[in-house]
Amino acid sequence: MKDKSFAGNLAALFTIVIWGTTFISTKVLLIDFQPVEILFFRFVLGFLALVLVCPQRLKGVSRGQEAVFALAGLCGVSLYFLLENIALTFTMASNVGVIISVAPFFTAMLSRGLGRGKSYKDAGEKLGAGFFAGFAVAMAGIAMISFNGSELSLNPAGDILAVLAAIVWACYSLLTKKIGSFGYPVILTTRRTFFYGLLFMAPALCFFDFEPDLGRFADRMNLLNILYLGLGASALCFVTWNVAVKVLGAVKTSVYIYMVPVITVVTSAAVLHERVTAVSAAGTVLAVAGLFISERDGRGREEKG
Repeated sequence: MKDKSFAGNLAALFTIVIWGTTFISTKVLLIDFQPVEILFFRFVLGFLALVLVCPQRLKGVSRGQEAVFALAGLCGVSLYFLLENIALTFTMASNVGVIISVAPFFTAMLSRGLGRGKSYKDAGEKLGAGFFAGFAVAMAGIAMISFNGSELSLNPAGDILAVLAAIVWACYSLLTKKIGSFGYPVILTTRRTFFYGLLFMAPALCFFDFEPDLGRFADRMNLLNILYLGLGASALCFVTWNVAVKVLGAVKTSVYIYMVPVITVVTSAAVLHERVTAVSAAGTVLAVAGLFISERDGRGREEKG
């Protein structure tokens, strides 16, 4: 059991390290691509990669299970990224970064609520004071990182969209846990989720100036960065994230989201040579501390259970 838990934590940490560095590739691609174009191309590439790695079909899926796959694709691939991208056009990136980091709290609340229902008995995960203490500490650190050197600026439209994105990711996390209970190979279930995500994303492309011009990938930097996003951040990381959720549970895995701003700060300093201030350094320490407090609470309850 300890070996499985270690593997789950390692998978979650690996995923977050990759996701925390994707802003660099996205920043490069935004010179020639619209946000929705980057989103579409990366998940098409991710879907095709999963087909090549595991070409066999997913068999024996019931209608109820198919509905769960469809909802997971809608939430985790289509709605989450679209809401996040639209939110960024209305409000500051720092606001979105902090609000999105509230996703573990929403995951915990939804898990607790659904766990009380007979129709979703396996959803609930035990939460203690440590989880909420860790959440408070991590959010304080994330706020220090995000608003370092800038003033808080509220924009109701953008901030509400960011909150909706965090709620949608929480829904995806619980749907992923449900999918894990089906017993199918993770690569195949991730591929099926990508399929539905792209299906639901297609109508939205008409409203966001989508250009299917593949000639832009003749630029080597564009090609390398979309490969990183498609193969690494999408195909590989969604598989490792789903593995982590299957092993650790939705709530315990979601607290690793606290690490995303930390990875961003470290990567900015290492790759873009941005200066790390005392405030962002202190925020980094608090965010990591919050993760350990929440994770320790979950581990202690697992051992008692």
